[in-house]
Amino acid sequence: MTAPKSPGFIHLRVHSAYSLLEGALPVKALGKLAKADGQPAVALTDRNNLFGALEFSETLGDDGVQPIVGCTLAVSFPSADNRNGAQQRIGSQNTGLKGSLALLAKDAAGYANLVRLTSKAFLYHAEGGDPHVSLGDVLAHHEGLICLTGGPEGAIDRLLKEARTDAASAIAATLAATFGDRLYVELQRHGVADSRTTEAALVDIAYAQGLPLVASNQAFFPKREDFDAHDSLLCISEGRYIAEDDRRRVTPEHYFKSRAEMCALFADVPEALENTVEIARRCAFRPTSRAPILPRFTGEGADALMAEAQELRRQATEGLELRLREGRLAAGKTVEDYQARLQFELDVIINMRFPGYFLIVADFIGWAKRQGIPVGPGRGSGAGSVVAWALSITDLDPLRFGLLFERFLNPERVSMPDFDIDFCQDRRDEVIQYVVDKYGKDRVAQIITFGKLQARAVLRDVGRVLQIPYGQVDRLCKLVPNNPAKQITLADAIAGEPKLQEARDAEPVVAQLLEIGLKLEGLYRHASTHAAGVVIGDRPLVDLVPLYRDPRSEMLVTQFNMKWVEPAGLVKFDFLGLKTLTVLAKAEELIRGSGTVIDLSKVELDDPATYELMSKGDTVGVFQLESTGMRESLRKLKPDRFDDIIAMVSLYRPGPMANIDPYINRKYGLEEPDYLHPLIEPILKETYGIIIYQEQVMQI
Repeated sequence: MTAPKSPGFIHLRVHSAYSLLEGALPVKALGKLAKADGQPAVALTDRNNLFGALEFSETLGDDGVQPIVGCTLAVSFPSADNRNGAQQRIGSQNTGLKGSLALLAKDAAGYANLVRLTSKAFLYHAEGGDPHVSLGDVLAHHEGLICLTGGPEGAIDRLLKEARTDAASAIAATLAATFGDRLYVELQRHGVADSRTTEAALVDIAYAQGLPLVASNQAFFPKREDFDAHDSLLCISEGRYIAEDDRRRVTPEHYFKSRAEMCALFADVPEALENTVEIARRCAFRPTSRAPILPRFTGEGADALMAEAQELRRQATEGLELRLREGRLAAGKTVEDYQARLQFELDVIINMRFPGYFLIVADFIGWAKRQGIPVGPGRGSGAGSVVAWALSITDLDPLRFGLLFERFLNPERVSMPDFDIDFCQDRRDEVIQYVVDKYGKDRVAQIITFGKLQARAVLRDVGRVLQIPYGQVDRLCKLVPNNPAKQITLADAIAGEPKLQEARDAEPVVAQLLEIGLKLEGLYRHASTHAAGVVIGDRPLVDLVPLYRDPRSEMLVTQFNMKWVEPAGLVKFDFLGLKTLTVLAKAEELIRGSGTVIDLSKVELDDPATYELMSKGDTVGVFQLESTGMRESLRKLKPDRFDDIIAMVSLYRPGPMANIDPYINRKYGLEEPDYLHPLIEPILKETYGIIIYQEQVMQI
């Protein structure tokens, strides 16, 4: 049996779009490129971060390409001048030069160390927004990592450019003493003069110390012809102009080369090519999605889940008794109906192992209410839970409004429960701080989010670096439709706007602007913090995900965004800041100051004067009823019951808006309701035959 043919070359230094404003390779595009060239494996080494690690791992795994997770990490080296024969002291002192090392996770221990190193770069060494670690940090967390010397950006190459061969050799020896056979001397050939002059010295160091060579190609963009667009991206990043000469540049060779191209480029150093394959074979680990890990509310141990189940049953049962004592039953419902619904929901929640989630949410909402912090009555599918109502997570009686629990939590479609919880905008941070204090500073974090170069933004950014007059760029941007509900792509805007096509065909600079804009659109521009999402772990979060720090906040932030933080095993809680609650609290305070006592939670929903105000469209400042279009719809509707308001809020969105006029006409008898079939008439009667709510779809 003949041995399988070697793939010849594996990419070990690829920068995705998560190398912000530097990499122009979206993860999905990277998988397709690798697959198209028959590449069996690819390593991702974004700069100083693991933002895309899980997405890359799962996406390339689905594409049948082996993902190797790594990082191009900025490292601060101690003063490394050995010309006088002095013994170098390698520690955490950041007294010398900075250079990059490329670190690849060989196994689970290596990935865990990579997580810790990238977290440390942001949390402890990001002075002035410059994340890095010390060489001492790297040496302390070396287990399971394969180390590449970093190419032209590495400390060894930089010292060789300065003819400091002894210092370069000393660093190589220090790395070799720790990494052993996991250290590779990296060769890159991008046509840069400095690299050509240092390559011979690099090879000499490798041979003198018995270190293996490895060929790499720092890939920042898909194809050679994408170089100009990528050059514009670097200018956007650094606030420079294309016409400037004294700025950072890469070369047209920094694209995602094929295996054949790399094999031809390094044909004279075959061992450097074969070592790329050897490294890929040594890397036998990738991060994968995992089940959600909830912190224990009632303590640790084998019986913790049972204790939580008992505690949830106790709190929910007592809470329902209190609710029914203080309020009235829904029309046609009995106490037994409420109790049966509560027991059904409790059984589902406990069987799905989510009692802790409900207890955690009820705890911080209860704390907020005890501190006098305004909390929203509840919205979204969570309002359909009697358990949530009994725990005072929500203040809406689901039976009164015909809300279904199955829309929130369904054993047939297992997903994490997710309450949308509104807090007074001015005091939301107090609630988050309570959670941090309760569960531990190292176990609570906000969630990162990435701003993108959208159609208009990319035109403005590229227009600036091309030095196109602002007025001209502004006119072009205004030809791109602006729809916050559904962002239009630049390609669609050009296809649908003749004036953009005319400008493109008439002026070469506009054609260049649009061509570059099309290539850069959708790339990540910057990182920030999600407005509402918070995760709580059952252990220090660095044991589960890499961490980031937003310069504007002291809280930890996950390096994975909203889409990938939950597959990583973390449970998300939404702490939404709502200015309407702040306004209501202030209004309540002012009314009390005049001597009138008011409790907004007990205001009835059948006040004629309120409906008269709404019928006039006087709803500026009223949550979800304040837009010009909504006020016009209210004037036509003339609501006289709360159900009308619910229906209008549900209809006033793209798609369902077409049913606003039929709803109004049917309400006033100008049009006959169409129930489609007698069996579903009872379900659609309250909305005049129009399917408005997801509950109605589920009932049908």
